[in-house]
Amino acid sequence: MLRTPVVLITGASGEIGHGLITSLSADRDRHIITLDLKSLDPGLAKLVHEEIIGSILDGNLLERILSEYEVDMVFHLAALLSTRSEFTPMTAHQVNVEGTMNVLEFAQKQGESHGRRVTFLYPSSIAAYGLPDVDTKARVGKVTENEWTKPTTMYGCNKLYCEHMGRYYAKRYKQLAAEPLAGKVDFRSLRFPGLISAVTVPSGGTSDYAPEMIHAAAEGKPYACFVRPDTRIPFMTMPDGVDALLRLAAAPKASLNHTVYNVGAFNPSAEEIRQIVLRAFPGAQITYKVDEKRQGIVDAWPADVDDSAARNDWGYAPRYDLERAFSEYLIPMIRERYRT
Repeated sequence: MLRTPVVLITGASGEIGHGLITSLSADRDRHIITLDLKSLDPGLAKLVHEEIIGSILDGNLLERILSEYEVDMVFHLAALLSTRSEFTPMTAHQVNVEGTMNVLEFAQKQGESHGRRVTFLYPSSIAAYGLPDVDTKARVGKVTENEWTKPTTMYGCNKLYCEHMGRYYAKRYKQLAAEPLAGKVDFRSLRFPGLISAVTVPSGGTSDYAPEMIHAAAEGKPYACFVRPDTRIPFMTMPDGVDALLRLAAAPKASLNHTVYNVGAFNPSAEEIRQIVLRAFPGAQITYKVDEKRQGIVDAWPADVDDSAARNDWGYAPRYDLERAFSEYLIPMIRERYRT
């Protein structure tokens, strides 16, 4: 039983979890516990105090963690992602909504038990937006956190609702109770754009056309992009995404004027990405074969996001712009992956 404050990371086996564990473990006084259905890579597992294999839907398991640890920070990464959520909406609701509520309730009980506010970091998504058509998308340009929040996918609906749940736990939890119970959870959320990684292989996500172009080119395979050449949404690199979560977690509460923050870095069109990849791989065969269903989803997302609140409140500043993201991070690392 460990009674010094610890960090809990759910869904820790993914790449965001990898980056968080690596960064947080540099502080030897900061103990980390993880909860995931999958095991961590051995090199990562040695950096955590305890690796727990299990589900956020398992209330008994969360009760055991509650009894054994004093958790003062949660990074709730566990989720069913966008493409799979669209095929299995009931399962998506169970994992993304009911699971998140389980973890929020866990954080609330931790706060009540230990008399210490629990900082709760929640990665939301650009999927929380829903614009009606491409003309509106082109006209409105950068979108703020409170505009056009009418998501068109199950995943987006889940994320937007969980943002509201987090706000409720932070400010209104059991507001009719005799004693005030709100404020035990310090909920903080980032609305991520398309996250591009050089480490993991894209798995068919709605914004994966960007990394798929590079992987196919580096592997010497033809690729047919599933969105139109003029398609434009915001992106950021995975290292900047991890850094943003850590920066928001470390920000003084008094400096935060929102519970949900946009973050972005660059917003090229699909054709601009194609041209960058062709410059790096002149022989690449990249064409277009539009998937109208996935195109419709991407068309409902903003062309760009206004992240001025994050920049002003807690100093968000991505390291990678479009040029650096591709020339210094994505292309060199992905090229090396397929080098024979």
